[in-house]
Amino acid sequence: MKLAREARSAAVVLNAQARRGAAAQNLVVDKMRRAGVPVSSVHHVLSGAELAATLDGVMADGHDLVIVGGGDGTVTCAAGRLAGTDVMLGVLPLGTANDLARTLEIPTDMDKACAAVADGKVVDIDLGRANSLPFLNVASAGLSVGVTEALSPLLKRHIGPMAYGIATLRAYARHSPFRARLEFPDGDHGMMQLEDLLQVAVGNGRHYGGGNTVSPTAGIDDHTLDVYAILAAPLREHIKIARLLKDGSFVEHDRVYHLTSRRVRLITEPQLSVNLDGEIATITPTDFTIQRNAVHVVVPQSSNSALFDG
Repeated sequence: MKLAREARSAAVVLNAQARRGAAAQNLVVDKMRRAGVPVSSVHHVLSGAELAATLDGVMADGHDLVIVGGGDGTVTCAAGRLAGTDVMLGVLPLGTANDLARTLEIPTDMDKACAAVADGKVVDIDLGRANSLPFLNVASAGLSVGVTEALSPLLKRHIGPMAYGIATLRAYARHSPFRARLEFPDGDHGMMQLEDLLQVAVGNGRHYGGGNTVSPTAGIDDHTLDVYAILAAPLREHIKIARLLKDGSFVEHDRVYHLTSRRVRLITEPQLSVNLDGEIATITPTDFTIQRNAVHVVVPQSSNSALFDG
């Protein structure tokens, strides 16, 4: 597969609202052009609606490389629009968590990230879908939605990834347990009826929440979804679980259910909002599916996160 600098034309789309977005605007374009990437259009966006419209315009212009700078929500929006095409996606991690970049081993240092786009290799990664909406890392209902609601842009901008810990404590104090039913349309698992839940999550990638791991075996090109449910428990048990989030071994805790599947339907009581890569985007009931090898993305030559299957 060709390098990014061998593309016919490249567009750069930067989310100026991302934590490091405004500071990167001029730096990124200059570095890309110096590296030989054929950047022919540059777009700065300030809102989700503007981002979606800009990406649609860039796709219509026929670029074969789209370089997107922003957080996980920004990159997920781009991936959803590029999915199923031959257009390459370059990722510049400018957000707070940057979990996709962590999964794909893309450096957060801007000089190195630009070099990774210019000199990297192309792999294809899976894309999760929740009621047809895209997610790259994790979709979830329960505590994580409360965390997202407690995460203010000001908090993320000023203290970075530490904002997730503060928001989690706030959300935990307000959380109400819920019921859920998990159905598996492919018949690979029996229906699960769960009560007194803290959270249900469906992972496509490997990392989420500012560096947590979905499970020890999770990958973004393994063509499966990791499904886990955490039961409500005394605070001391949740502290034990929290200590195991970084390496994913929390899925072995006796208050956690974990399995893998390609399709799952989540029904909750009461009806709940669903968080997709940090954006509250849909509600339950939610049908989760996986779109295999959906996005061609540029990663560093040294990355072992995914392969190119064609």
